[in-house]
Amino acid sequence: IIFSLIGVPVFCPVHALFSIMRLAHFFRPTSLRPVDYTLCVLTDRVLQGSRSTEDVVRAAIKGGATMIQIREKDTPTRTFLEVAQRVKAITSAAQVPLIINDRVDVALAVDADGVHIGQEDMPCDVVRRLIGWDKLLGVTVGTVQEVNVAMYGGADYIGTDPVFPTSTKSKPALGLEGFRKLCESSSLPVVAIGGITAQNAASTVRQGACGVAVVSAIVGAEDVEGATR
Repeated sequence: IIFSLIGVPVFCPVHALFSIMRLAHFFRPTSLRPVDYTLCVLTDRVLQGSRSTEDVVRAAIKGGATMIQIREKDTPTRTFLEVAQRVKAITSAAQVPLIINDRVDVALAVDADGVHIGQEDMPCDVVRRLIGWDKLLGVTVGTVQEVNVAMYGGADYIGTDPVFPTSTKSKPALGLEGFRKLCESSSLPVVAIGGITAQNAASTVRQGACGVAVVSAIVGAEDVEGATR
């Protein structure tokens, strides 16, 4: 995945109309380094099979993942918390941001670098008030209206409905044209997700993506590190 993106021009606009304080959210508060959205790897208990989430995360980071997102849709809260704590130790040591999917409480409990929410979760502005301004906030969108709500609700970056057909998302695919329209309407970094592979990742960047989020093509691969590279 990483190699497929090399050499493709990346357009990652900054929301210039926001305050200096808001602009600072494009940088990690602890190191003031720009957030690298190039490749976010999402965990999936079903796809990873008998491998632990920790082992998958270690391999993905070794392969070049620039962000990790833990997604535990049907896991009890305590189990989710324990896994997140162990993964946080791994990502912190590697200086790779850890994002928690949906669960604001777990993100705060493990001091994750951020949280990613969907349209059926808490409203973006409410989540921002809860997590403060020192953590990343990502929001999944599928329409221009949802892009606008996310931008003015305090999001740092945007994820989209699936670009390509995928078994991990129930919504219909946007296609490259639909994805491009969302990128054009956003002044925040946009991350492509849904059916992303080494063969099509670069095409999303050409439409305006700052990076890609990958589940099946990496977590479901026999060689996670190799698939990440």
